[in-house]
Amino acid sequence: MSVTSVMIVGVGGQGTLLASRLLGNAMLSKGLDVKVSEVHGMSQRGGSVVTYVRYGDEVHSPVIEKGEADYILAFEQLEAARWLPFLKKGGKLVVNTQCIDPMPVITGAASYPEDLVEKLQESGVDVTAIDALPLAEEAGSSKAVNVVLMGVLARYMDVDKDHWIETIKTTVPPKFIDMNLAAFELGYKM
Repeated sequence: MSVTSVMIVGVGGQGTLLASRLLGNAMLSKGLDVKVSEVHGMSQRGGSVVTYVRYGDEVHSPVIEKGEADYILAFEQLEAARWLPFLKKGGKLVVNTQCIDPMPVITGAASYPEDLVEKLQESGVDVTAIDALPLAEEAGSSKAVNVVLMGVLARYMDVDKDHWIETIKTTVPPKFIDMNLAAFELGYKM
């Protein structure tokens, strides 16, 4: 098996780290070599957060260079656009349609770019765009957006759905298992 490279990108507080832990644990439990690298930036202040997850028979480095990502899972539109150069030709972009204003927009120094998802699609990238927030709320909490998005991404990966469910059960705290299973299922069915 060749190495598969996944970037999970978003804004601090969106749950990118749990998503990367779920992905890493799912692949580890399949007996694959997994490397994870987290770059936090100003995550506690709403800044950009990116996690690299690489898995395969033998992975030497967690770092993903430009043009190498097989998948990018973006929790926010602007982050999808920011990290798009890392997606390889023929790669898959899964993006939440949520918009979170960065500091320059909040202060009035800039405006949020319009029609980002449409621009991504027009660029020839294979894009699946989803508004994950209503699904997360249906599952029980707006904080479950990350697991809804993992459910969407899981459809494109060569991992059995039951394996993902077992990974959620062993990764998230017991009191949040049911909510996360519901969130995953809603994303998976999209």
